[in-house]
Amino acid sequence: MFHIVLVHPRIPQNTGSIGRMCFNAGFKLHIIKPCVFDLSEKAVKRAGLDYWKKLEPMIWENLEEFLKCNLQYKERFFFATTKSKKPYFSVKFREGDFLFFGSESFGLPNELMKLNEAHQITIPMKPYGRSLNLATSVGIVSYEALRQNFDCFK
Repeated sequence: MFHIVLVHPRIPQNTGSIGRMCFNAGFKLHIIKPCVFDLSEKAVKRAGLDYWKKLEPMIWENLEEFLKCNLQYKERFFFATTKSKKPYFSVKFREGDFLFFGSESFGLPNELMKLNEAHQITIPMKPYGRSLNLATSVGIVSYEALRQNFDCFK
């Protein structure tokens, strides 16, 4: 199973769409607070449809709590950022990896990405582009990880 980690998400519809994707792909969703919306908010559930109840996301009160429980896996942490030159498709993902995505407004905290600087990845874009929608970005990287490990998807 892959782990999708949303750090301080800000748009409930993106979080709901990502939860829906995680459920259908068999990924574990981790949400690290603070969020600017209530996770029981109608918009999250509407975007996640009836999958949200079945998803059972892991909700962490803060980054410190998440790291206390998962830091032993830091060699398999991958950080999606526009600050990297390493394309996501150049990485060999494997089951159990943690794929981190930052908030729509601020991205990932630098101190988090320093835990494994070699694993900062990006989705290539034209130079005039600033960023992609969070749910789109999660889908792109997640399904590449799934494609590489499709034998595990049964």
